[in-house]
Amino acid sequence: MDSTPWAHTAAMLASALLGLAAGTVFGIGGWEAAVEAFLMMMLFAVFAAVDMRDVKRSFSDVRFAGTALLINFVWTPVLAWLLGLAFYSDADMRTGLLLLLVTPCTDWYLVFTRVSGGNVALAGSILPMNLVLQVLLMPVYIMIFCGSGADFDAARMLFQASYVVAIPLAAAVAVRLLSRRSAAAGRFSGFVRDRCDGIQLLFLCLAVFAMFASAHSTVTDNLGLVVSLIAPLAVFFASDYALANYIAGRLRMPREDATALTFTTMARNSPLALAIASAVFADSPLVLVALAVGPLIELPVLSLVSSFRLRGNGRTGTEAAAEAERLKKCCGTADRMIEDGAPARDRTEDLVINSHTLYRLSYRGFNFSHGGLV
Repeated sequence: MDSTPWAHTAAMLASALLGLAAGTVFGIGGWEAAVEAFLMMMLFAVFAAVDMRDVKRSFSDVRFAGTALLINFVWTPVLAWLLGLAFYSDADMRTGLLLLLVTPCTDWYLVFTRVSGGNVALAGSILPMNLVLQVLLMPVYIMIFCGSGADFDAARMLFQASYVVAIPLAAAVAVRLLSRRSAAAGRFSGFVRDRCDGIQLLFLCLAVFAMFASAHSTVTDNLGLVVSLIAPLAVFFASDYALANYIAGRLRMPREDATALTFTTMARNSPLALAIASAVFADSPLVLVALAVGPLIELPVLSLVSSFRLRGNGRTGTEAAAEAERLKKCCGTADRMIEDGAPARDRTEDLVINSHTLYRLSYRGFNFSHGGLV
């Protein structure tokens, strides 16, 4: 089992505890602006690593894309609303739970897909569409499900959500454009893409530290509400796991595709929700606390699900991923062809045996230990 998910969980938990300690012992507070700034830096790393031209590729597998979009953007918001009504009378906790659950993950779900032997290429193809739709639909969900109960102004949220997302997005686009003209900008862009996970984790942990330091009294005074997130999140994870795998079975998806669908629909993008909520709900610390605590529950659950999925694969996720990498080195990839100077459009469209097919082949019992089929 890959240690990365557990390392992320430990880092975030340590940041939260250190923030609580700093706020309680030293009286640190009023860092709301720092929370927003750290999260916008984190979003810059997210946008810098995503090629928005890949949105159209999200629909290359209609069954997978359609199922993922229906679960993430139709079923899950309704389930989140029902869970909020069932578990909480506090409007801020209902809002925090909704924001946590209506944002599909755009980063660490790929880690879990990989270590679980899933189809990483297929899971990654839906990422741009998930990112675009959740940004566009989040204000709509808040207006529909929480507008009357939350301390919420629709126009204010649309404006602040826009700049929280637009500034890092514009910066990422600017860096990408400059990288075509400047070698220094190109090196910086490559540095951010290559270390995207680490950069995201760094700024997320800084944001969590600042947020828990600022809201230490709210957290300590409402520990019961914080712990109470375990129950609704358990219902959510169990429901989405069962639904995703039931539909995958009915559609006769290969196991690796079903694994990709499982993590695409279970993993949540709390950092993005936290970034927007820090601007819109700055006066509602319970909303922010719910979003910060969510990953501390989510990541261990996803790690357990990953271990469970591996039982049916007959090999560890690390072994499977290593075998896929050996196959890609043997056959070459579209990116390699582009670097060698071949026309990008012609070669990438012809190379349908890219990561998607390569990952499938690596699970069919072939042996590539000697650099080829034997």
